[in-house]
Amino acid sequence: MRTRIIVKFVGVAYGAPMSPRRTTATYVATGRRVTRQRSIVAEALGRERVALSAQELHERIRAKHQRIGLATVYRALEAQVTDGTATRLERPGHVYAYAACAPEHHHHLVCGRCQRVEDVAEEVMRPMLRSVREKHDFQVDHAQLDLYGLCTRCRPQAVDAPRL
Repeated sequence: MRTRIIVKFVGVAYGAPMSPRRTTATYVATGRRVTRQRSIVAEALGRERVALSAQELHERIRAKHQRIGLATVYRALEAQVTDGTATRLERPGHVYAYAACAPEHHHHLVCGRCQRVEDVAEEVMRPMLRSVREKHDFQVDHAQLDLYGLCTRCRPQAVDAPRL
C-alpha cells in the first residue's frame, strides 16, 4: 500500500504562501521523491520568516521529530535550493542560512540583525539592470541579488549602522 504524503509549505515570496499541491508538484517535476523527512523540513522552513542555518532548523525540528538527523536536514535544504523552493544566503563567517521562497525568479532583502528575509520581485530590479546595460554596455543574462542591511524594525536600534 502506497502512502501519499502532502507537503505543507508556507512560502514567503510576495506574501503568498505556496500550496501543498504546488510544492508536491515541484518535487515530482524535478524527479524527487516526496519523503516524510523532506516534508517535515519544508514545512518547518516554510513556517519561518527568518533565515535559519541547517543547525538552527534541525534544533527546531528535533523538538517534535527526534529521529531526523542533521545530515538529512542539510540534504533536504539543498534539494529545496536546487528545486527553487528555498534560497541559500551567506551569513558572516561563511555560514549558510536558508529561507523558504517560491520558485519564480526574484531577489532578496536580508536583515543582518534579525535575519528576516523579504522577496523583491524582478520588476523592481529591471530599472537597475537596464541602467547596467546602458552605462556599461553589458547585457545581464541572469542575476541573483541578495541585498543585506537592516529592516524597519531593526533600523531604530542601530545607532552606528553604516549607510550607503
